[in-house]
Amino acid sequence: MRKAVVRAEPNLDAPGAGSAVMAPPRAPVPKTVDEYLARVPPRFRAALQRLRKIIQAAAPDAVQIISYQMPAYRQNGMLVYYAAFKDHCSLFVGSARVRRQFSAELKPFVGGKGTVRFTPDRPLPADLVRRIVKARVSENAAHGSK
Repeated sequence: MRKAVVRAEPNLDAPGAGSAVMAPPRAPVPKTVDEYLARVPPRFRAALQRLRKIIQAAAPDAVQIISYQMPAYRQNGMLVYYAAFKDHCSLFVGSARVRRQFSAELKPFVGGKGTVRFTPDRPLPADLVRRIVKARVSENAAHGSK
């Protein structure tokens, strides 16, 4: 008995199927926090702008930067990062010790190791963010300049 040979038709829509298929162009990485925020959907932009003001007030000497393609603050080392995603925003505390210190208050917002998730409908309490940032400033100062 002969085995039937089945030949699959090439999928011309598949990536790598030929020179006619090209990946969509990627937007350039934002160079400033303002440029990052301008690209965020308005619903999340307001929540991140609020977070930004709270962080700035808690760490007025910190420098805003883009790191890992998201807004961050640095003062004697990295303090915190924040970003918008498809269905939520995140604050990245940047310290296991500080996350443990505030774990009870962060519990409703924890979305993974080091990730604190929130939405405009369920924002992070301003006082909690202030205390986290101040704890990170103190922690970095205790460890010296990085």
